[in-house]
Amino acid sequence: MTDAADDDERILRYLRDSASAGKEYFRAKNIAEALGLSAKQVGARLPRLAEESEEVEIEKWSRARSTTWRVTCQ
Repeated sequence: MTDAADDDERILRYLRDSASAGKEYFRAKNIAEALGLSAKQVGARLPRLAEESEEVEIEKWSRARSTTWRVTCQ
């Protein structure tokens, strides 16, 4: 597995675990801090993961200073 694929899986696992625990809204910087990645790395992957993921639904929710993502388990 490549590093990028591993990071994608870590992000999805974090989102799936957090969403199943009741948390729905995320910012890339908070995901990045929890996983030891940069906000830029996470922010670049979320739109693609939103299209490709079958295990969680990732929706661009709002944009203030940074994009908020709404995540729900499927």
